[in-house]
Amino acid sequence: MWCFTRLFIKAPSGRKRFNVLAALNAVTHELITVTNDTYINANSVCELLCSIAILDINGPITLVLDNARYQKCKIVFELAEFLDIELLYLPPYSPNLNLIERLWKFVKKECLYSKYYSEFGNLKNAIINCLNQTDSTHKQELDSLLTLRFQRFEKAQFLEV
Repeated sequence: MWCFTRLFIKAPSGRKRFNVLAALNAVTHELITVTNDTYINANSVCELLCSIAILDINGPITLVLDNARYQKCKIVFELAEFLDIELLYLPPYSPNLNLIERLWKFVKKECLYSKYYSEFGNLKNAIINCLNQTDSTHKQELDSLLTLRFQRFEKAQFLEV
């Protein structure tokens, strides 16, 4: 952007990660999270599966996943089968069908957009606090955002290449 005076915008230096892997109950909007500062891998998915299993939900559990490689490992399949959790994989490039993507968009809007955190810990705390308030402070807004209405294409036409 061009201007008469130089404008310096604060930006964090370095690269640190804070990963959140979560499962969202589509009906009650209860959120279960697994977080770390390294990488999400098959062990993280297994930890999430175990967290879901100990909730002792009456009835079948279906976990909707995207197509990340670490979600399709043998260890994940075996643990899901052992815990009696069905894994449902969405088609590639279809985040509009994944309910949790709406939650991530909300969290980014609340915690990241137009905000600067001088310390990495402050960023982590802001994200954790936002996620912890999904059933209290943010409940009304999220209830309208996390509906089971998805865009459908009744008469889609496909073009051959």
